[in-house]
Amino acid sequence: MSATITTVDDPSPAVTPSGRRLLPGLVRPSAAVLSGLLLYASFPPRPLWWLVLPGFALLGWVLHGRGPRAGLGLGLLAGLGFMLPLLHWTGEEVGPVPWLALAAAEALFIAVGCVGIAAVSRLAYWPVWAAAVWTLDEAVRARVPFGGFPWGKIAFGQADSLFLPLAALGGTPLLSFAVVLCGFGIFEAVRRFRIHRTTGTVPRAAVVAAAATVLVPVAAALAALPLVDDSAEDGTATVAAIQGNVPRLGLDFNSQRRAVLDNHAKRTEQLARDVKAGKVPRPDFVLWPENSSDLDPYRNADARTVIDDAVKAIGVPTVIGAVVEPESASGNLRNTLIEWEPDKGPIDTYDKRHIQPFGEYMPMRSFVRIFSKDVDRVQRDFGPGKKVGVFDLAGTKVGLVTCYEAAFDDAVRDTVKHGGQLIAVPSNNATFGRSEMTYQQLAMSQVRAVEHGRSVVVPVTSGVSAVIRPDGTIVERTEMFTPDALVDEVPLRSSLTPATRMGPLPEGIIALLAVTGLGWVTVRAVRTRRGTRGSTRAQGPGTAA
Repeated sequence: MSATITTVDDPSPAVTPSGRRLLPGLVRPSAAVLSGLLLYASFPPRPLWWLVLPGFALLGWVLHGRGPRAGLGLGLLAGLGFMLPLLHWTGEEVGPVPWLALAAAEALFIAVGCVGIAAVSRLAYWPVWAAAVWTLDEAVRARVPFGGFPWGKIAFGQADSLFLPLAALGGTPLLSFAVVLCGFGIFEAVRRFRIHRTTGTVPRAAVVAAAATVLVPVAAALAALPLVDDSAEDGTATVAAIQGNVPRLGLDFNSQRRAVLDNHAKRTEQLARDVKAGKVPRPDFVLWPENSSDLDPYRNADARTVIDDAVKAIGVPTVIGAVVEPESASGNLRNTLIEWEPDKGPIDTYDKRHIQPFGEYMPMRSFVRIFSKDVDRVQRDFGPGKKVGVFDLAGTKVGLVTCYEAAFDDAVRDTVKHGGQLIAVPSNNATFGRSEMTYQQLAMSQVRAVEHGRSVVVPVTSGVSAVIRPDGTIVERTEMFTPDALVDEVPLRSSLTPATRMGPLPEGIIALLAVTGLGWVTVRAVRTRRGTRGSTRAQGPGTAA
C-alpha cells in the first residue's frame, strides 16, 4: 500500500488512501521525548557529542509541517526530555521542587522555539531558518528572566566535537547554529531521498540544498581549524590551582566555613613544601577556588592570618575566593576574588557580576517560599559587581570568571578584551555533590578556551579542577572530593580570535535570520487567510463550496 509523503507544500500528516493515519498517536510524542534525551546524552560527562545530530534530525521529523499547537506540545515534550535529566543536579540537596520548576521553565522556552521551527519548516531551505530559530531561542534563554540561564546551550555539549573550531570563528552562537543546522539537514536529506524513492524525481536545487545543510557546517569547521592555536605568543607562566576539598558534600559545607578555609591553606602550605623539596616547579602565582574562604578576611582577623600565612609560605601572588560582608547591615554580600600578595596582603578585588538567582540571591522570596521552605537557606542576598576582573599576577594578566559566569558569553569575552592572557574560572561545586554538574561546567571552560584562544585554569573547592590548553585539551585534572594541587606551565596569548573581536555580532546576524524567516511565514499566513476570505465572499450566500 503506497503512502502520500509529506512535503513543504503539503504539511498534513502522512495518510493512507483510506484516510487512516499511518502513525499511531503516541509515536510522534514519544519521538519528541527521545529527541530531547538524545540531546541530553550528547552532553558531558559522556563523550557522545555526535548524538546531538540524530537528536536534531529526529526533532526535525517531529516538527516538520506541524501547526502551532502541535509544535508547542511536541516542543515541550522534547524540552522536558532534554532539561529534566540535564538539570537533575539542581535538586541534589534541596529536593525535586527547584529541579522540576527550572527544568519546566527551560522546557517551555524550548517549546516556544519549536513553534517557530515548525512554522519555518514550511519554507524552502527550512533547516537554515530552523537552526537560526533554535539559536535565537538560546539567546533569549541566556538573558531572561533574572539575567538568563544559558545552561543547555548546544555549544556546551561540543567540547570534544569536530565542530569545536567554529567557536573561535563565531563564538558559541555560531557553534550551536552549525550543529543544529547539520542535524536538521540530515533529516531533510533523508526526507528528500524518500521522496525520490517514492516519486522518482526530486528538484535538483532541493537535493543540493539538503546536502549543503549537512556538508557546509562540517566544511566550515574544518576551515576554521587554523584559528585554533595553542602557541605561547607571550611566553608561558607556571600556575598552581589549589583544591582543598570540603568537609562533606552538600549545602551544609557552608556551615563549616573555617574547615574549608583551613583545607585550602594546608594544601597551599603542602605545595610550598613540595616546591622547596624540588618535587614540583615553583609557580608564578596560585589560584584558590570560589568560596575557599567564606569568612570575610577583611573583618575576621583569624581568617586573614590563616590566608596570609599560606600565601607567605608559597611566596607568590595568590587569588583567594571569599565572601565579603557589606559596609552596612542592609547591604548585599559580595562573592569576591581577592588578589593577595605575600608581602602586601590583599591589594585588589573582583566581585562576581553574574550572580545566580535562587542560589546567591532569592527573587520573589515570599512567593517561592509557598513551594519550598529551602528558600530561607539563602538568608542574605549577594549583589552583583560592576567592573571586569583582570588581575596582574607576577606580570601575567589573568581574566577572572567566577563559576556560574562561565556560561555567559559576555562575562568571559570581557576579560579577554580587557587584556587577559589566560582565563581563571574559580568555582565551587560542592553543593551539587558528585552530580554531572561539574563536568558540564568544565566543558564550558573547554569551549571558552577555543572561543578566545586562551589557556583556562579551573580551581574548584571539591573538583574537578583542571588546566585547559587554548585548543580545548585538558592536560591536568583532579579527582572529585580529594585535596590536590595542579601545577602546570601554560601558554600565554594576547591575540584575539574572530569570535572575540566580533563579540555579539554573529549572534545578532543569526537572530536577524531567524526573525526574517518567522516574518516571512507570518506574511504568507496573513496573505493566505485574506485570500481564503476573499474567495468565500466571491462565492456569495448559498453558493456551494
